[in-house]
Amino acid sequence: MRRNGTPRPHGHFLAAEVGELAGVSGTTIGQWARRGYIRSSGSEGEPRVYSVEDVVEAAIVGELLGRGVRHKEVRRAIAGLEEEYGTWPLSEAALATTREAGRAHIVLRNGDGVYALSPRGWQRLATPPPIEDVRLRLHRTQQAEPAA
Repeated sequence: MRRNGTPRPHGHFLAAEVGELAGVSGTTIGQWARRGYIRSSGSEGEPRVYSVEDVVEAAIVGELLGRGVRHKEVRRAIAGLEEEYGTWPLSEAALATTREAGRAHIVLRNGDGVYALSPRGWQRLATPPPIEDVRLRLHRTQQAEPAA
């Protein structure tokens, strides 16, 4: 742990490497960092340096957006989770998605129920709809076979 109570980040990755693991471009990673979806825990300035924990957050952002969750809802989820779940809230919280009226929405599974993210914050669902858990999926690239 750091002195201020936040966990110490691990590793050093540049945006292109994070993008490769998260399945997006390095440019997208930079945009996400500037917009507050992810942080660059390894540096304050340029070039941005990301930790393993930042890579995980980026992969989850990619998964949520890939399922059709709106950017605005991802930002709202991060803001609503940071106080309870800390520096890397998307990877610490038990998140899932559900579909309503053709759109994907973020839900939070907690020990006492399932909560939907609304403009007023997290609202407990009396009867939870079918949900699909968000799991970490890092992308792997195929390496070329060495020439004989």
